[in-house]
Amino acid sequence: MIALSVNLNKIALIRNSREGNFPDVVAHGRICLDAGAQGITVHPRPDQRHIRPGDVRELATLCRERQGIEFNVEGNPFATHLADYPGLVELALETKPDQCTLVPDSNDQLTSDHGFNLKLDGPRLVPQIAKLKGAGIRVSLFMDPDLEQISLARDIGADRIELYTGPYAEAVAKQSPDLDSIFATHCAAAEHARQLGLGVNAGHDLNLVNLHRYRTLPGLQEVSIGHALTVDAISMGLENAVKAYLDCLAGN
Repeated sequence: MIALSVNLNKIALIRNSREGNFPDVVAHGRICLDAGAQGITVHPRPDQRHIRPGDVRELATLCRERQGIEFNVEGNPFATHLADYPGLVELALETKPDQCTLVPDSNDQLTSDHGFNLKLDGPRLVPQIAKLKGAGIRVSLFMDPDLEQISLARDIGADRIELYTGPYAEAVAKQSPDLDSIFATHCAAAEHARQLGLGVNAGHDLNLVNLHRYRTLPGLQEVSIGHALTVDAISMGLENAVKAYLDCLAGN
């Protein structure tokens, strides 16, 4: 079974456009879990434009209350500390998520758009990975489907990779003639990761259209989906949107 982890960033983004706590991020996380989602993902950033450290703490508590639910905190371990943002690794060590996904996004980046280059960042990541794993937190690295880079992910201690699916999603949307080749590259990357003993997650721009094919990726364990699911929730309702994604992942 492929697990669905719902990313709540866009719920927080709407909340932050006004004073107060409406919509309530934790309440919407509860709706997602009640609808059957197997996990919650958040991606705090130093500018706190959506998820804030307080959200991470409250959602960690929510997920601990539910047996078998996974809490995934993702972000850049090297991002500049701003305001009361303590840093990704520090926040993870405090809240003890089940999984911490390390992502190479910059402070001013709108959204993640590439995986790690571990030839450059690998040595800096080693102590961060060791801290997280020492606290019992599974570590996943946001990666492009590059076999050499995936081997390096194993070498520096990662437990899983999260394949960046942006180019695949774009190819589906544009009906690109390169789609089959792009998907084959992701399949090869997933198989390589499995042979190395790495788990395989995926995320970025996955939706109810392109997920039908991507769900067949060999050994896919988890997808994190936020933007598209939130958009679908506007017309379908959040509970129905979560159930639609679960049905899609089940092949229905």
